[in-house]
Amino acid sequence: MLKRCGRRLLLGLAGALLACLLVLTADPPPPRVPAEGGRRALHSLVAPAPGLEAAAAPETLAREVHSLSEYFSLLTRARRDAGLPPAGAPRPSYGHPRAPAEPLAPRDVFIAVKTTRKFHRARLDLLLETWISRHKEMTFIFTDGEDKLLARHTGNVVNTNCSAAHSRQALSCKMAVEYDHFVESGRRWFCHVDDDNYVNLRALLRLLASYPHTQDIYIGKPSLDRPIQATERISENRVRPVHFWFATGGAGFCISRGLALKMSPWASGGHFMSTAERIRLPDDCTVGYIVEALLGVPLIRSGLFHSHLENLQQVPASELHEQVTLSYGMFENKRNAVHVKGPFSVEADPSRFRSIHCHLYPDTPWCPHTAIF
Repeated sequence: MLKRCGRRLLLGLAGALLACLLVLTADPPPPRVPAEGGRRALHSLVAPAPGLEAAAAPETLAREVHSLSEYFSLLTRARRDAGLPPAGAPRPSYGHPRAPAEPLAPRDVFIAVKTTRKFHRARLDLLLETWISRHKEMTFIFTDGEDKLLARHTGNVVNTNCSAAHSRQALSCKMAVEYDHFVESGRRWFCHVDDDNYVNLRALLRLLASYPHTQDIYIGKPSLDRPIQATERISENRVRPVHFWFATGGAGFCISRGLALKMSPWASGGHFMSTAERIRLPDDCTVGYIVEALLGVPLIRSGLFHSHLENLQQVPASELHEQVTLSYGMFENKRNAVHVKGPFSVEADPSRFRSIHCHLYPDTPWCPHTAIF
């Protein structure tokens, strides 16, 4: 009897000891983090996996936030803090050096310059004197009126026969002609710029050479900080909302041949005009609509493209050689141009394009050799 009781006592003690060991060795439960922890609390929850599990994540975050809108707000900030772009955002490209993907020559690139007859002297003559003079074989000027003087300066002048108005239809008409001429050219890259853009050809070639032209590449700079909201007309009686990123034509953008050919059902042979009417937006928005909304190819955002819609004074003069496009104009009712010292005064060179050109190409015959930048 005593032996049996002793055996039971020993077994009980052994079981209690085993239970204590299990408790001591088990992982302690994570401490509850109060909702005021904000981004730090949310970041610790999402860090193990960049993409949250659809079922588990909302239940987990529900303990930390008090509303659905707060959840999405915190999630967006946490992804930003972790260096992850929010879903649907353009892939960023901030000008960091990339390994060349393929050799690229000037003859591989088709640069379309959109202009209008009344700006031939005021704007185009400046471009012909500066960046276009370096590589005329790359540059094609798309305008809306005959100009014999312009044709004598460069043979690549295309009269689109589009309206000279600055309307949605007129702009889309010119873009349609640009696209068709690029496809016929057989070149690897299509780049569109306006007649108030300076194109740094060396930086452009360096950037494009880092991407294979056979892949789906759409690169430029958005003018908005969010996708544009539009109404897509499906039929006479049916519409639906659509949103997408687009690269502003005022800063310029580039499209690989591989992607441009995929755009053909909506862009070639006059289809670009009818596609633009589906969303009733200008030409650069229509390009983004075709690429992002219809083909599902995200915009690659680059900080190397610049338009007059941004403060150009913030472009560092020490980094001019890295920029792909520059511009000039007005910003917040003030003259807007890159701040660069050079051989020409602001009065003689208000756009600063001549000074920029002499900075990039000091061997240009009309650049003073004693210039200090």
